[in-house]
Order: sequence, then structure tokens, then C-alpha cells
Amino acid sequence: MTLRTERVGEQLRAEIARVLREDVKDPRLRLVTLTRVDVSPDLGNAIVFWSAMDVEDAGREEAVAAGLEAAAGYVRRQVAHSLPLRRTPALRFRHDPSLALGGRTLSVLRSLGEAEHAGKHGGDDEVEE
Repeated sequence: MTLRTERVGEQLRAEIARVLREDVKDPRLRLVTLTRVDVSPDLGNAIVFWSAMDVEDAGREEAVAAGLEAAAGYVRRQVAHSLPLRRTPALRFRHDPSLALGGRTLSVLRSLGEAEHAGKHGGDDEVEE
């Protein structure tokens, strides 16, 4: 990615997040976080990566994906009015599991730390030879 596409991607991320938060009323899109936007070199297409806090619920990922797909045209029009781009990219949304994976990793690390702590302090009933 070039500096220009990175800059446009960040502007798009911020504006799409604002539109989703303030203008889109679809309940499927609550608690959605946009993690990054990858823009093609010709600025014709943008892949918007998203994550949601409760996406681990059965069917939640599909519901959010369907909600984002349904709102894509509206979001693109709103972004076209807000950002000074000659050409507003077509938006495609893709789930980014990194936040959920990071949360699980932290949980595992915490449990390992607690197990290690319990092993050091829980040995009062051991007998030394």
C-alpha cells in the first residue's frame, strides 16, 4: 500500500464508522468495530474489515455480515457526500477475527498466570524430605 491509499483508507474507516454509528439504525450492526480499510491503488474498491464484541454467538457473524452488506450502498453514498474524493470506492465488508482471537489469547495467558501463582502458593501441604 502506498501512503496515499493508507491515508484514504484511514479516512474511509473513520467516516464509515461515523455513518454506521450515527446514521444506520440496523440493530444487527450494534457493537461493530471497523479494524481497518484496505483500498485498491486506483481507489475503485475498498475492503472494510470489521469485528464485533459478541460475534461468537451462533449466527451473529452472519447477521452482522448481512446487515453490513445491506447498508453498503447507503454508507457509500454518505461517504461520497462527506469526503472530498473524486471517486468513492465500492465497499466490501469482511470479518476480522483478530479481536476475538486476541481476547482468547489474553484469557489463556491469564489462566496460565493464575495456575502458576496457585502452584507457587498452594504448596503448603507438601512435605520436604
